[in-house]
Amino acid sequence: MFSIDGWSFFLIGLATFRLTRLIVFDKITEMIRMPFFDEVEEVNPAGDKEVYLVPKQGKFKRWIGELLSCYWCTGIWVSLFLVFLYSFYPIIAEPFIVILAVAAIGAIIETIISAFLGK
Repeated sequence: MFSIDGWSFFLIGLATFRLTRLIVFDKITEMIRMPFFDEVEEVNPAGDKEVYLVPKQGKFKRWIGELLSCYWCTGIWVSLFLVFLYSFYPIIAEPFIVILAVAAIGAIIETIISAFLGK
């Protein structure tokens, strides 16, 4: 049976949070997401243009587009990947997970500070 200690579970959780946000939301990974989305412009009632991302047509591109537009869906696959990596290749996984976990803590701290400063 698979077993994982509490500290590793916590770090993998933070790493999953950070990697999922990196894939789904961050500007730096936009080039990875764009082949799976079409941009649709609409004018709202106030007259402003709004751009929406719609998954492309085609079975594979649509599936990936749907996956990338769903934070929770992507999070499941990211957690599966990180747990698999940690289980079978810990020498590779551990530094990767720690780096992502530290970045997640930094993101959380930045969010809290921004909230206190009203930004």
